[in-house]
Amino acid sequence: MAAERLEDQEMREAQRDYLDFLDDDQDQGVYQSRVRDMISDNKFRLIVNINDLRRRNEKRAARLLNNAFEELLAFQRALKDLVASVDATYAKQHEEFFVGLEGSFGSKHVSPRTLTSRFLGNMVCVEGIVTKCSLVRPKVVRSVHYCPATKKTLERRYTDMTSLDPFPSSAIYPTKDEENNPLETEFGLSIYKDHQTITIQEMPEKAPAGQLPRSVDVILDNDLVDTIKPGDRVQVVGTYRCLPGKKGGFTSGTFRTILIGCQVKQLSKEVTRYFSVDDVKKIKSFSKSRSKNIFGQLARSLAPSIHGHDYIKKAILCMLLGGVEKVLENGSRIRGDINVLLIGDPSVAKSQLLRYVLHTAPRAIPTTGRGSSGVGLTAAVTTDQETGERRLEAGAMVLADRGVVCIDEFDKMSDMDRTAIHEVMEQGRVTIAKAGIHARLNARCSVLAAANPVYGRYDQYKTPMENIGLQDSLLSRFDLLFIMLDQMDPEQDREISDHVLRMHRYRDPHEQEGQALSLGGTVDVLATGDPDEAQEEQEELQVFEKHNNLLHGNKKRREKIVSKEFLRKYIHVAKVINPVLTPEAASHIAEEYSRLRSQEQLSADIARTSPVTARTLETLIRVSTAHAKARMSKVVDLDDAEVAVELVQFAYFKKVLEKDKKRSRSTEEDSEDEVEEEGQDTPRQHHKRTRHSEGRPSQSSDPYDPYDFTTETDVAEIHSPVPRPIEDAVEMPGEDEHAEVTAERLKEFKAVLLEVFRTSHAQSVGMNTVMEAMNKGTPTPFSTTEVRAALNRMQDDNQVMVTDDIIFLI
Repeated sequence: MAAERLEDQEMREAQRDYLDFLDDDQDQGVYQSRVRDMISDNKFRLIVNINDLRRRNEKRAARLLNNAFEELLAFQRALKDLVASVDATYAKQHEEFFVGLEGSFGSKHVSPRTLTSRFLGNMVCVEGIVTKCSLVRPKVVRSVHYCPATKKTLERRYTDMTSLDPFPSSAIYPTKDEENNPLETEFGLSIYKDHQTITIQEMPEKAPAGQLPRSVDVILDNDLVDTIKPGDRVQVVGTYRCLPGKKGGFTSGTFRTILIGCQVKQLSKEVTRYFSVDDVKKIKSFSKSRSKNIFGQLARSLAPSIHGHDYIKKAILCMLLGGVEKVLENGSRIRGDINVLLIGDPSVAKSQLLRYVLHTAPRAIPTTGRGSSGVGLTAAVTTDQETGERRLEAGAMVLADRGVVCIDEFDKMSDMDRTAIHEVMEQGRVTIAKAGIHARLNARCSVLAAANPVYGRYDQYKTPMENIGLQDSLLSRFDLLFIMLDQMDPEQDREISDHVLRMHRYRDPHEQEGQALSLGGTVDVLATGDPDEAQEEQEELQVFEKHNNLLHGNKKRREKIVSKEFLRKYIHVAKVINPVLTPEAASHIAEEYSRLRSQEQLSADIARTSPVTARTLETLIRVSTAHAKARMSKVVDLDDAEVAVELVQFAYFKKVLEKDKKRSRSTEEDSEDEVEEEGQDTPRQHHKRTRHSEGRPSQSSDPYDPYDFTTETDVAEIHSPVPRPIEDAVEMPGEDEHAEVTAERLKEFKAVLLEVFRTSHAQSVGMNTVMEAMNKGTPTPFSTTEVRAALNRMQDDNQVMVTDDIIFLI
């Protein structure tokens, strides 16, 4: 009895100390205002900073960390007394009030590997990755039973080893009273609480080399349930406790350890961002500045450490902004998400672009082709270990709802797994009908995938479709498909090497010269809050990055790069806008779509990357809408449609088909040639002819396809052939200089010559071989004059070179 009285006295003393700490009107009144806010928000958990308690009562703070169960129970009773003094009605409505802790835990800030037996009974803070979450189930706290015979009501409370009470109660549900009269359970008067079990695993970057990460089970109750999902990086503050294990009704010598959580904080980046009034003003002023190309500047600011790939960065910006989703009256949905596929040689920064999107998008889920299955991407039916019931587990695409899924090594997936994501990419949902479960889950996410060609590297002797090696049904679901080639271009290689060397040469401005870099990376902060987080929120948002040699180089022309934080907030605001198509933009999109369809039929020798289907029309609408969002515009005008057409043309044909501009340029060149013919003498003309015959492809940033024989000029000539000046043709001995070939015959000649190079797998073929192929199975045979004229035209366009009746492919 004396021991119990002593314990009660200690409990009352602890409760009085905690009440004095919470009732801080004489100090700063922080927790008094927090309690009032908690009551107004209809919550029942108060977050207390352990540093404040340590400052006011150091001895009580040490006891709270070392003897967590008894101290936390006294703390929560003191909180209920304070709430009752502030609002007695609110205190009667809730059975219990809870306390969550934050702040600096020192040596008790641990990981699942360092959580050993010496921490049993202590308050600890554990960091890790959530690997498993159970279902949220009700757990009875108090049951009320009614006896019809005696007209009496019986009440029973239930506690177990996870409760703060020192002694667990019996788990037997009463069915009869003391006189063996049957009891009826009053479920409406009984009290239940939510209960969930999660598993936290050690972070892989903090695990020792060569060892598997360890895990710990965490129990969450009441308002903490369902606040995190698998894959989140979290900090859990709670009491470390052991549960006795029973075998055959007897307690064994092995114990199961669990963490009973009282506070959960996500370490992952938050979806909801902090916006100040100044931030909104800067975003509005940036969107209204007409002196610069906003879309181009935002695209250049994406992954500034990667050189080039301008069109791909524009496509990724459109994907982050997205289109406008439409749900029709009949229930069908037209997606607004933009899907992008990057296919190319190794070492062209595909994975780096995916990694940048992971750090920029508000919600992004990474995965790889070999490490993911079809059910892992969509949803899987699993068996619950606790109850044995079948339940659904969400995959990566369901977890990334309203976000982005980044799939690397997309070509390493099996065809069966790739087929599983067809429905998600177009309909934005996952339908499951297996194991007695029929469910439909939302997966409205954009897909950014990266893959290598079929042969590892891009084979120039194969068409793009043969190099890609994916089904048309899957390719048509990707709005934009880009082929990234590792080309030998001296000028571009010099720029890339200069860019990469700058990245390796310069260090952070805060580092001293000659300072050694730490092997372990950043320093671990032994507190629940980041000390720099509050300072970052108070800092002024910078629109542009300061001049840095890593990003800008030493060139005289310095392009301004938008800061990463400003870009995130700008995209967050721009996504909310829903632009409307104007009649001019709609007519232009319809006209260009029909042109793309006819272009595919007319120019078979233009190597397309994906089929032009009716989904291409929706792609044009989505991309133009995303461009309008980048301008913060509420309407999609003609300029937005033109940018979308240019982007889609580059994605489909690896170049922009500008037939009007090319036609006017060729006309100007013809008129200039006529002036030079009148004013220049014969040696000048001979020198110009020699320069034409020795021409090589110009060094440009556009990918070069050796089989893409039709240039922009040829596209214009298909519609309206332009007579070519005679002196531009390269002279061949023994042939008529005035020989011409029509556009239809030239197209047929190119198709046959393409087949000859493909079958021979060589860079050069003889004239006799070409003549035999031209007249083999051809309704209208080619004459030698026509072959020479066609080769002249191709030689002028720097597509082939003819020497001693041997045709070389350039």
